[in-house]
Amino acid sequence: MKTRKGLPGGQYKPLTDDAIIKIHKTVLRVFNEVGIDVRLAEARELFRNAGAKVDETTNTVKIPPGLVEELIGKAPSDITLYGRAKKGVLDCEIGGNKVYMGTGGTALNVQDPGSDDSRRASLKDIKNMARLVEILDNIHFYMINVYPNEIPAEDVDVNRFGTALKYTRKHIMGGVYTIEGIRNVIKMASAIAGSPQKLKERPFISMVTCVVSPLKLDEHYSQFTIEAARNGIPVVVPAEPLCGATSPVTLAGNLVVLNVDTLAGVMLAQLANPGAPTLYGSVASSADLLSLKYLSGSVEMGLLNAAAAQMAQFYRLPYYATAGMSDSKVNDSQAGYESAITNLMVALAGGNFIHDAAGFLEFCMTASYDKMVIDNEIIGMVMRAVEGIRVNDETLAFDLIKEAGPGGHFVASRHTRRHMRTEQHLAQLSDRADRPGWQAEGAKDTKARATEKVLEILGSPPRSFIPESIREHLKKEIPGIIDL
Repeated sequence: MKTRKGLPGGQYKPLTDDAIIKIHKTVLRVFNEVGIDVRLAEARELFRNAGAKVDETTNTVKIPPGLVEELIGKAPSDITLYGRAKKGVLDCEIGGNKVYMGTGGTALNVQDPGSDDSRRASLKDIKNMARLVEILDNIHFYMINVYPNEIPAEDVDVNRFGTALKYTRKHIMGGVYTIEGIRNVIKMASAIAGSPQKLKERPFISMVTCVVSPLKLDEHYSQFTIEAARNGIPVVVPAEPLCGATSPVTLAGNLVVLNVDTLAGVMLAQLANPGAPTLYGSVASSADLLSLKYLSGSVEMGLLNAAAAQMAQFYRLPYYATAGMSDSKVNDSQAGYESAITNLMVALAGGNFIHDAAGFLEFCMTASYDKMVIDNEIIGMVMRAVEGIRVNDETLAFDLIKEAGPGGHFVASRHTRRHMRTEQHLAQLSDRADRPGWQAEGAKDTKARATEKVLEILGSPPRSFIPESIREHLKKEIPGIIDL
């Protein structure tokens, strides 16, 4: 089966060129006239030394337009998020309009295979989710998607990353929770890479910090951003403005807040380490104005993250996007159509690193094993749409049409055999049998077939991708490691 990844998107453009410029100009006005709340003294000092205006009584930092553009310009336009396989087959080249799709994080709950209920997530779920990601071809990276509730807070970072690194070779991104945890994760990854320098040259881990929308860089996440950037670890500082709650209700107003927030994170990373690999990040969505709940499956989320792809391309920044989640509690039709619509919109817009694209239900609170497999199928179809239609002499097939003539057929032609596995998406989960054939196989619906696939993968012996000698060394060097 052909695995489609890194294909160019950009076919879908919800913003006109004029709209992009208007948003950008408004963003510059917010930075210059409103400013951002920067809670970390070290971060304020970095902005002050670069030429920003800092009010220490309010922690407000106002940044003139020229400085905004100068600092954004220091960030690389393209970065490679490496996997650990030969010939780079698992690498993700992030930038421009290249599209990659994968899991997201961090859910507190898990839905077991075949279940409609949820339970608290554990470290074992990180192991099993990583094993699924390793096998499911259309999931291009593993963003660690659950939080191990039973692990002490000070040991969460090293155990999340360590377990993920053990059970998949695909690129691993994760949120981080403590400075010491970040340092231990980098120490662990450096040992696996062979040295800190080798990890910087081929980073197979990356980290997520946060901005607090609207317009606030808090103390802890600013520390985390600086630490990752100074160590050369790719970092994304995503923003999550919600229409009508933490941003204006209008989508255009949300995009202004989103841009200010995530660009503030990009600038902080560049001030800490000019040229640090940094991603522009969006988790923008809408709020249910009756309950003020975060909505993960709304069409507005798709619109916002597709538009943000255009803004990231305008700034020439690699883009961490959000799509593919559902507000449904179970794997039903709602889960399917919400995930498919937003995944398709953001991928066709050229979102680079589309996280949350596989496995999430219930407002991003629950990671579902079955939905991982279902979304693997959806992503395969989405990436086929991104690929588009190849038109050349070979695909136009005039000579073949002429040879077959009126009333002819193409079933037995070499041309059909040559292109059948690449021209069409080959379904792995969808049922395409007739009714008698479907009934003979047990009349299983999509969820039942997904459950079977999950149990098949997890029923095989687990494989470790960290050599035993390194595992033993790290257990002695870093306290708190459980599964390595």
